[in-house]
Amino acid sequence: MADKTAFPAGEWNEVLAGPLMAAMAVSAADPSGLLGLLKENFASAKALMTAKQTSTSGLIKAIVADLETAEGRAAARGAVEARFSGAPGNEIKMRSIDALRYVAAALDKNAPDESAAVKAWLHDIGETVAEASSEGGFFGFGGVTVSDAEKASLAEINDALGRASA
Repeated sequence: MADKTAFPAGEWNEVLAGPLMAAMAVSAADPSGLLGLLKENFASAKALMTAKQTSTSGLIKAIVADLETAEGRAAARGAVEARFSGAPGNEIKMRSIDALRYVAAALDKNAPDESAAVKAWLHDIGETVAEASSEGGFFGFGGVTVSDAEKASLAEINDALGRASA
């Protein structure tokens, strides 16, 4: 079973930021306004808690456990801040996708036995966020559950993670 000791510190911090990057790639693809953003953030947090309770992957459990600590959250936040430092708003999605590409390579190199499970989980976080809020409606009414921009972002996430299209 792989855990944080399988990764150099800098790579582990990027892996810790992976769930945040998956959520941000989808949220940035089609911003949903304040209420939608709150729903998407809640969905992302719920996906982490669900993984803690249901995942059979030791590495996923290690990621969630580390994110539950102040030190782990600070490390993930540092990785996110480093990625987005000086980035204009229109680059957030692209930088999130690039971060996921880096995470995929780190997983393949340091935890090949659990790489596929973590990549699937990261994609699932993106899907959960995409489905959290309707897009294109009026005050939460109407619209579509997953917009075309979010679908495209999910495909880019799959590509960055080296997964076949879902």
